[in-house]
Formats: sequence, structure tokens, C-alpha cells
Amino acid sequence: MIFSQGSSPIKGDFSKIKFSIASPESILAHSRGEVLKPETINYRTFKPERDGLMCEKIFGPTKDWECYCGKYKRVRYKGIICDRCGVEVTTKSVRRERMGHISLAVPVVHTWFFRSVPSKIGALLDLSTKELERIIYYEVYVVINPGEPGEKQGIKKFDRLTEEQYFQIITEYEDNQDLDDHDPAKFVAKMGGEAIHTLLKGLNLDEIAVHLRKVLKESGSEQKRADALKRLKVVEAFRKSYEPQKRMRKKTTGLFPEEESPELYIYEGNKPEYMVMEVVPVIPPELRPLVPLEGGRFATSDLNDLYRRVIIRNNRLKKLIDIRAPEVILRNEKRMLQEAVDALFDNSRKANAVKTGESNRPLKSLSDALKGKQGRFRQNLLGKRVDYSGRSVIVVGPELQLHQCGLPKSMAIELFQPFVIRRLVERGIAKSVKSAKKLIDKKDPVVWDVLEKVIDGRPVLLNRAPTLHRLGIQAFQPTLIEGKAIQLHPLVCTAFNADFDGDQMAVHVPLSQEAQLEASLLMLSSHNLILPQSGKPVTVPSQDMVLGMYYLTKSRPGDKGEGQLFYSMEEVIIAYNEDRVGLHAQIFVKYDGKVDQKFDPVRLVDTLLPEEQVEKKAWLKSRIQQKTLLVTTVGRVIFNLHVPEEIGFINKLINKKVAKELIAQLSSEVGNVETARFLDNIKEVGFGYAMRGGLSIGLSDAIVPETKVKHIKNAQRDSAKVIKEYNRGTLTDNERYNQIVDVWQKTSNLVADESYEKLKKDRDGFNPLYMMLDSGARGSREQVRQLTGMRGLIARPQKSMSGQPGEIIENPIISNLKEGLTVLEYFISTHGARKGLSDTSLKTADAGYLTRRLHDVAQDVIVTIDDCGTTRGLHVERNIEEETSGQIKFREKIKGRVAARDIVDVITDNVVVKAGEIITDELADLIQDTAGVEEAEIRSVLTCESKVGICSKCYGTNLSVHKLVEIGEAVGVIAAQSIGEPGTQLTLRTFHQGGAAQGGISETET
Repeated sequence: MIFSQGSSPIKGDFSKIKFSIASPESILAHSRGEVLKPETINYRTFKPERDGLMCEKIFGPTKDWECYCGKYKRVRYKGIICDRCGVEVTTKSVRRERMGHISLAVPVVHTWFFRSVPSKIGALLDLSTKELERIIYYEVYVVINPGEPGEKQGIKKFDRLTEEQYFQIITEYEDNQDLDDHDPAKFVAKMGGEAIHTLLKGLNLDEIAVHLRKVLKESGSEQKRADALKRLKVVEAFRKSYEPQKRMRKKTTGLFPEEESPELYIYEGNKPEYMVMEVVPVIPPELRPLVPLEGGRFATSDLNDLYRRVIIRNNRLKKLIDIRAPEVILRNEKRMLQEAVDALFDNSRKANAVKTGESNRPLKSLSDALKGKQGRFRQNLLGKRVDYSGRSVIVVGPELQLHQCGLPKSMAIELFQPFVIRRLVERGIAKSVKSAKKLIDKKDPVVWDVLEKVIDGRPVLLNRAPTLHRLGIQAFQPTLIEGKAIQLHPLVCTAFNADFDGDQMAVHVPLSQEAQLEASLLMLSSHNLILPQSGKPVTVPSQDMVLGMYYLTKSRPGDKGEGQLFYSMEEVIIAYNEDRVGLHAQIFVKYDGKVDQKFDPVRLVDTLLPEEQVEKKAWLKSRIQQKTLLVTTVGRVIFNLHVPEEIGFINKLINKKVAKELIAQLSSEVGNVETARFLDNIKEVGFGYAMRGGLSIGLSDAIVPETKVKHIKNAQRDSAKVIKEYNRGTLTDNERYNQIVDVWQKTSNLVADESYEKLKKDRDGFNPLYMMLDSGARGSREQVRQLTGMRGLIARPQKSMSGQPGEIIENPIISNLKEGLTVLEYFISTHGARKGLSDTSLKTADAGYLTRRLHDVAQDVIVTIDDCGTTRGLHVERNIEEETSGQIKFREKIKGRVAARDIVDVITDNVVVKAGEIITDELADLIQDTAGVEEAEIRSVLTCESKVGICSKCYGTNLSVHKLVEIGEAVGVIAAQSIGEPGTQLTLRTFHQGGAAQGGISETET
């Protein structure tokens, strides 16, 4: 609830909200009365108790236009305050905005300002949190005025005294206590909130600021200066807030002229003593409701319990003060009051949080209602449910095009209902909105026709949680389908990180013209083929599609019709359809276009034709050398029917890597429309041929090498030797451990290599398990090793792998998954498998939180200008070691950046790239191949001199469109998503490895 300068809530628009610490006067100004009793409602009459936490006199009536006693009923008595019960006749909605207050018997320190880091009160008083805690919770006295006794005893202001020391001074100087409190000679020491209040009130902030600045200027100690700076920040914040003394306002509503009586004004700045509370505000009862349940019980908000504790302790303390109870009892009660108010404001921060009686969970305090994911801001204000949205389970839609999604009819009619009703009324099918709704409810056939027309050209947005990067929300053109599940194109799954094991997705309808336009132009799935974080394609065929393409383009020696010569591509297709030639047969085809191939076709001629056909061989070789003849397979001819002409003939085995490179090439050369069409075509081809090939695996496809037994015997012999050496004392325990692990690691790799070779040779490379692996459709060599070789060494789960002894269990698992594991082996392997499962759930949350923090820090980095004009840049050198070991290449470091200085070939003295020029993919390749270019200086965001944000030239190209980044692009957010999204995916690594010991990570994805 927002209050204006008066005490009434603001209606209408406002541009900003200013937070300040509430003074006791402003709390009283907003309050409608004091809450004196801890009772909420009378459990017999179910009416609010007078002066209690739900009191109608303070907070307003519980029924519209009716007072508590019933003397005044109806709206005609509006605004009258009942003379019998004191309740104003008004609407019950005022119970959402009227506040009350509790007057505390002793001042209480506000936990936020004392426990926050750095402690605001601690910074002002120059006391540590621990010392403050001892004062606030009535453990030690703090000297407020040393007086004469202090001078004699050498005690200064702010010194802490134990109870014994305090009473010793009091008894020693009894006469001193008779002096007036304001007398400078009197010794005054207090404890609790009262002491802190007095100290804060007596501070001279201007003097403190001068002193701290002096320390900053003159002190040689780094620590002292850091502490002084920390304190100065807090002091300056308070000084700034109350420099203009004129900023005061009237206690009641409205502003007052200058000459009016100053007593009527409330001071509006932040004063240090406001951090100690004398009055606690009570929030409106409707914001902490008491709801009757069945069976005569009530469900109450936790805040009511917390307020009740404060009131009970406050009333008890007032009584004890009245009857002049002993100091020890009073002190204990004051401490309990301080703890009750702490719990009310921030219960979760306390070690001994107040818990509920039944479920033993901590009560939700005022802070808990605001902070975190379940708090008011993130849950209720930012996380509102929106109209025109729905969610359902997703299933695969293999016949969809890339820009389409299948929307269930029952969902579409709900989402587009207003538009359908309008069409029905416009076309005269229904007379009114009501009759149109009836038609829709009856599911009249005409409704579906109208719905088809309504959704035509209207995109919908699909979103899958968690939305870790830009591609987590994309636009699609809906097509109506039967059933209740949303159909999703298989190629967009990677971007959403979706699979079809029960994932759900949300649908949103963009309503305004601008939103529809933005969805169609910027967010449509067929326009988002490239990952913004790396410039690599995201819509890459996977699993069945890859397997189908691999099977289609694979050659098989001796297949039907091998070595035949065809006049054209069409003739090949006809021959295949007539079953004159096999799908995997290697053939000759007349073709004189562009060809992409990695093998030497001339050498193949000898293997494809019999030895006696010498003349034919010579003729074929000459034609191949003239580039008018092609050696290919029938399957590759079929595949190339779908490849755009600009790319040429792809004459190689298509696996996932080749497909990825091909899509990247298409995207940059022929644009998104053609690429999307190609993707849809190869999706059809992939699925089709994966089905025709019948590519599924059986147990017999996992072939265990015969040499495995021999290798294991050798390893057992070697490890026995190592143990013998150890027993003799010639090896240390560490050496023994490392040697045994080494022996088994080598054996495991040897068996794995042999099993892989065995698979490769089986059925001319058409073993389904090998094909799945080699094509990149599914699985890794690591998994095949566990399946057909031996499971090998298993890692012992621990927080981080640092290469210390004992991290790998030295008893290897000799069996593989085909043979089955012994009980002991199974037990050892459960270790790693469990780690995978727990890691997945724990690290995903961590990675999500990291993404959130990265966004927080980088969200204001935006491209603001075209060129900042800096002459500085980053120096990048070619590193031969990195390149030979398969790490990042020189071209990758400079690609897409702007050259800060001319890049010169030192051998020929030619300028390869001029300063200020973008290093495109072609230029980067040229630089990579030019031996004379050893280094380059490129523009970087680290050296950008733009005042706000960064400039286009320093950032370089936008990877998703291969052009220089435009002004207004939120590059900070893109950067945060680029780290956060893969970070979340990487947590699934151990989960898929089954805990097998690893030798390190190869290529990084980020």
C-alpha cells in the first residue's frame, strides 16, 4: 500500500516510490488506534474482540455499512462513527488499508538495521555485531555518560561493563545517582534498546563524517581505511536524507504553510534513532486473515501469532514495571520482548526461530512474506497468472513444419474465444455474445471453421520452464489437432531442452498488433536457427533423424548394382524404384556441378570394377579427373535431392557433425527460409530411412571381444606384481595405488578399443549399435565400453575430483553390462549411479541461481553507440601448442571482432585486415592459413570507452545474425544466458556416465 505525504493511500499513477525509515510519529500518523489485547475474535460470537488484533473500531467494520453493535445499518449512515461501539460506518474494504500500532513499554532495536551486513547501527556507533548483540539482549551495560566516577575510574563513553562492574560503581558513588540525568557529572550506563536509542540520539553525524574523512586521508593502515569507508557510507546516507531541514510534513493529511506551529510537523528524513522502535505498526487485518474452516476451527496467518506474542510480552512488561518488579525479572522480560519483535520482523534470520506448534515449521514473518521466490515481489507481482494462456503435455509432431505447432482444439477455442465470438457475431451466425458462447459450448461444427480462420496468421508463443536462454520462448503458427496434448516439432526440442517423457509447455497468445508482429518477425522458430551464444546451429537433427541419414548415405561393398554407370540423378532414382540397384551400392553418375567430398574417387574405380575391364576403367578415371563423373551411392543421390543447388553435391557419409556443419553453411549462404525448408526435408528423410532400415539393437549386436579374458588375466598378473612389490616395501602406498589404477585403466581402454573395432567390422559396419554410435545419434564410446568391454574403474563420489589417491576405487568392475555384474560389482557401481542422481537435482538449482546472479550483474550492459573511438584493444597471439592439442584455434579468437590495428602478414608485409574492419569468417580463415600473421589486436568490451553501456565496434558481430551488433541489443543478458544455460545442462554429465571414472573433459560447449 502506497501512502502519499498525507496518511491516505495514493490513487492513480505515480512515477517512483521513496523508502525511508518510519519515525514513531509517522507510524502513529498512519495508525487508527492502539492494539491493546492479543485476542483476535470471540470464538462464541465469531466477532472481532474490542482493542484486539482484529478490532473493528481500529481497522473498520467486517460488514459493509454496518457498525459492530448494529445500531447503524445501511449506506445512508455512511461516515458516521457509532457513539456506542465507536466503529465508523463504511465499506469492509478499509480493513485492507487501515493500520494500527502497539506502543512498546521499552524501546526495541529493529533487527534489520542491527543484523544486516554491514550492521547499520554498528557502523554508526563503531561497535561490532557481537558487542551490539550483548548490549541489545541485556547481557552488558554500555556507558552513555562516564561523568565524574567514569573519569576517576578511567571509563569512557561506549565502554562495556559487566553487571558486577556496574553495581560496583553505583555502590561506590551512591550520591552521584541523585544527580539529574542531564547533568554531565552523572554516571549513566544502560543496556538494551533503550541504551542504543540514547546513544543514536546523541550522535553528531557531521563530526563523525569529518573524523572518518580524516582517517581516510591520514591513516596508513589499509584495514582502518576500509573500515572507515564502510562507516562513512552509512553516515553519509543518513546525513543526505536529512540535510534539508525544511522537509517536514503535517501529522494529519495535507501540507501546511510555513508559519504554522512546528509541533504539528513530522520530520521526514532518516534519523539514526528511528532504527530503534518505540511503536510497532500493525498491518491491516485483511492482509493477515483469519479464515474459518469446517469443524469450527480457524486457519490463521502466521503474522497474527507473531503479533500476539509481542502484545502478550508487552502487556506483561507494562504490568511488571507498574508493580516495580525486581530488575532481573524486568530485564528477562525486556529481552523476551526484543526477541518477539525480532521474530515479527525477520523470523528466518534467527537461529532459534519461532516455530508452529503442530508442524514445527518456522513462522512466516514480515520479511519472509517479501523476500525470495515465494515472496510478494517474485511470486505475486512478477509471477502473476496471465489471461490467454494455457499449458499441456507435449508430444512429438513429426509431420509438422518447422514454424508450426499442433494446438489441441479444446485449448485453441478457449484461447481464441473472444475472437471467435466476434467473428460469429460479425457473420450473423450468432445474434449476441451469449448465443455465440452457447454455440461454442455445444461445439457446433461452424465454430471450428471460424476458429481455423481466426488462428490463420496469428502466432502463439510456446514456453518451457525453466527458460534459461532466449530460445526458451519461441513463436509458432498453430495448427488445430485432436486430443489434449500440444504437438511440437522435433527439431526445436534442443532449444527448449525438451523431451517427450511428460514435459509440459505453456502457450501464450500475443494480442496487440505490435506483439503479433514481433512474434512473427523475431520470435518465429524458423527465424531462430542459430544459438545467440556461439553462432552454431541449434536446430540440428538428432537421434532417429541422424541415424536415418547416416544409414541412407552409408555405402556397402558388393551391394546390388555396384559399379553401374548412370546418365543422370533421375535415372538413379528410377533404377532404385525398379529395384535394379541397392540403396547402399556405389555407382557412377554423370554430374558436372560443385561437389563436396573428402575421398579420392579415382582409387575407388579399381575396387568397383573387375580387373579385366581395363578400357572401361581408364575411361571412367579420365571422366572423373575431368570432373564430369561422380562416384557416389544411391542413398547419397536421394539425400542430395533435398540439398539446395548453391551448396552442391554432398558426397560424404552424413553424421551429426557433418549435418551441423551443413546447416551452419546453409544458414549463412542461403538464408533462414531455405534452411528451414531443408531441415523439414531431411527430417522426413531421416525418420523415413531409420524406419526402413529397421535400425534397432538386440543383445546379439553387443559383441564382446574374445581377447578380453586374456587382457584381464594379464592385468590381474600385473596388479599382483605391484602388490608383491608393495609388501616387500619397495613401493609406497601412493605408488601402489597409482600403479594399480594405471594397470586397470590401460586394460579397460585396450578392451574398449578392441570391442569398438569388432563392432566396426561386424556386418560391413552395419551393426546397429555401431551405427548409432558412429553417426552421433545416441551413446558414446564410454557407454559402449561399459556395454561390451568392461565397466572398468568407478569413481568414489566426493565434492570435487582433484586427482588425490583414493578418488577412484581400485577394484575394477571386470564384467560388462551384457555379461552381467556380480553382487560386489553391482554394489560398487551403485556408488557412482547414486551420485549422478543426486548431482542432477542439487547442481541444477545451483546453476539456476548462478544464471540469476549473472543476469543481475550484466543486465544494464547494452549497446548504446556505434563507435566509442578508442584506440585500445586486446592483444591476441597464435598459440601452436593450443592448436595442435585440439584446443581453441586462432581463428576462433578473432572471428566476428573488429580489428583495432591493421593486421599485417610479416612475411610479405601485406595488410590482411585494415583497422576498424570486421573480421568475417572468410577473413578469419585467411588469417588462420597465413603463416605470417602471428598476432592481432582486436577491439574488446574490456577496453570500450563508451560512458554508458558499450559500443557496436567493441562488441563485434551478433553471432545469431552474422552482422555487426545493432544499437539497443542487450548484450549483457545474452552473455549471462550464454554461461547460465550450458551450465545447467552440464550438471547432467555424471548422470549419463553412470559414475564411471573419467580422465578429464574434452571440448567445452560454452
